[in-house]
Amino acid sequence: MLIRYKKNLEKIAMGLLSFMPTVKDVKALQDIIKQYETDPNWHLYLWKDDDDMIGVIGLKVNEEKKQAVIQHLSVSPSHRNQGIGKLLISEIHQQYDQYQLCAEKAIDDFYKKCDLENDSTSK
Repeated sequence: MLIRYKKNLEKIAMGLLSFMPTVKDVKALQDIIKQYETDPNWHLYLWKDDDDMIGVIGLKVNEEKKQAVIQHLSVSPSHRNQGIGKLLISEIHQQYDQYQLCAEKAIDDFYKKCDLENDSTSK
């Protein structure tokens, strides 16, 4: 289940984001979380499986261009290779179906591998 980030989930979100190979520094993680908390165009979601938060996905939304860019995506190492990342992207496609969805360079290969471009409806 996709859950919108709230302040009380800060430590969990930071922990999940720390699994990304490009984000290891605590200060950088704090800056990223602060950006999601303060910028209305940055949207962060966590994936809840049973009682555990096991994944995170973050987007930067441009309302004028109707574009959403996935900039952060991470799944807990103990839950990888189970389709959670693809599920996160699929849910984001459904939630942002009015937007052109794409991914940052670091996530783009995985995003393309999910092959969801053909599944999303063009509006």
